[in-house]
Amino acid sequence: MPSAVVRLAIIDNSIDSGVYKPVEHWAGFLPISGRAFRAPDGRLPDGPSEYSHYILTGSEASILDRPPWVEAEAGFVREAFAAGASILGSCYGHQLLAYALFGSGCVGRGPRPEVGWLPIEILASNGLLGPAGTAYAFSHHRDEVLDLPSACSILARSEGCEVQAFGVPGRNVWGIQMHPEIDIPTGRAFLADLAARGAESRELDLAALDRPARDSGLISKIVNHFIAFSS
Repeated sequence: MPSAVVRLAIIDNSIDSGVYKPVEHWAGFLPISGRAFRAPDGRLPDGPSEYSHYILTGSEASILDRPPWVEAEAGFVREAFAAGASILGSCYGHQLLAYALFGSGCVGRGPRPEVGWLPIEILASNGLLGPAGTAYAFSHHRDEVLDLPSACSILARSEGCEVQAFGVPGRNVWGIQMHPEIDIPTGRAFLADLAARGAESRELDLAALDRPARDSGLISKIVNHFIAFSS
């Protein structure tokens, strides 16, 4: 069981909650409850030490376009990191974490979008993702993290993304490009809804729906490792 001193905040980066509901997705797997803050609405915790653990969610936004709310969140992430907080970023949150800590040169447009349940190569055994080998998880992104400083540990890659996961050695700070919190039924409904709405990714969404879906259930390992203070 996680320690009673854990105070969790979820920074919700979704733009349209009718399309994408990251807090709902994460809440179904978290061993403790947390408070959500909608960053695009300008809502962040009062200070970085108010919570011990921060989850930065995905978003429909691109990390390459950074309106004021993004810069405000990036500044908050830097403060939380300096205060010793535990931080986990997923997809857009993974990219925002890299941007906040290491600068704009560490994020960019990927060679091609990754959509659907894809194989991810875990490069070495680690507490966050488990043993080295191949795992499957849901992905939906076109931007990515790249050119991280050598002090970071790259934990996983995929065919179309060299940094599927990274960690900051000695800290409970992690970025994951995948969406392990989106299970197969949720992912299928999400893709179908995007396609029905005529999203830019429509053809990729439909193609992903036509492929077999495999999910290795990384979410439980990830959240338990993160909440338990391990690094």
